[in-house]
Amino acid sequence: MGKKIVRYFFHIGYNGFNYRGWQKLPQASSVQFIVEALLSQVLKTQLTVVGCGRTDAQVHASQFFFHVDIEEAWDYDLLFRLNKNLPSDIAIFDILPMDGLPHARFDAISRTYNYFIHTYKDPYLNKLSSLYLGRHLNLGEMKRAVSLLTQYDDYRPFCRSLSAHRTTICKVTHANLYVDESGDNIRFEVSANRFLSGMIRIIVQKLLLIGRGELSVDEFENHLISKEIPKIINSAYPQGLYLSQVKYPYLEIPSRSELFNSFVRENRWRVV
Repeated sequence: MGKKIVRYFFHIGYNGFNYRGWQKLPQASSVQFIVEALLSQVLKTQLTVVGCGRTDAQVHASQFFFHVDIEEAWDYDLLFRLNKNLPSDIAIFDILPMDGLPHARFDAISRTYNYFIHTYKDPYLNKLSSLYLGRHLNLGEMKRAVSLLTQYDDYRPFCRSLSAHRTTICKVTHANLYVDESGDNIRFEVSANRFLSGMIRIIVQKLLLIGRGELSVDEFENHLISKEIPKIINSAYPQGLYLSQVKYPYLEIPSRSELFNSFVRENRWRVV
């Protein structure tokens, strides 16, 4: 009789500043490579993990899931052993045995990202938020542009690599802009069933142009209406971006990242 294979979901978080993203790449340090190598070493068998998506270089994840199939159970505290040996910027929060063969990527029904901006120089924020000096952003106009995102489904103009996607349709279910009491910190939050490569950072760069008066809301909306790809596509800095929640029909749990949770406490922010 063969050994029973069990699929596990691993609930993790990571500070991505020192990595080339989640996805394993040749000659590059990635979160997937580190996690996969350590898990294979500890369990003494070669394993392949499948993530819930990709993140760009230096992008963070306060919540991320991957699945892996393991033939037999372990008789020690695997969570403790893995966390003890992982770098300090990668943490495993939960190891969840699953029924059947659910898929960490294809079964996800919603993903939420947060993008943080600070407008003053702070040495403690530089790897956790994106610095854009200057406090004179027109938040009202930026908010107008953000409110358009749930009204359109084709995000072709906001994609860095069209060949990587079979479709450019994304169902954005929530988008909002927040600012703290001082007006020095801004947070953009967006949820959708899927995102295109570079999509959020391209949108944030457009929002910054709108805030500075270098792009109108009508021009922004025209991208969504015409679906034409701009000649030049620029992206906002990566370190302000967090994958912050992934939902499944059978699994919805909050992030365990205390630092991220402190960033998004409701009493700090007001809706623009």
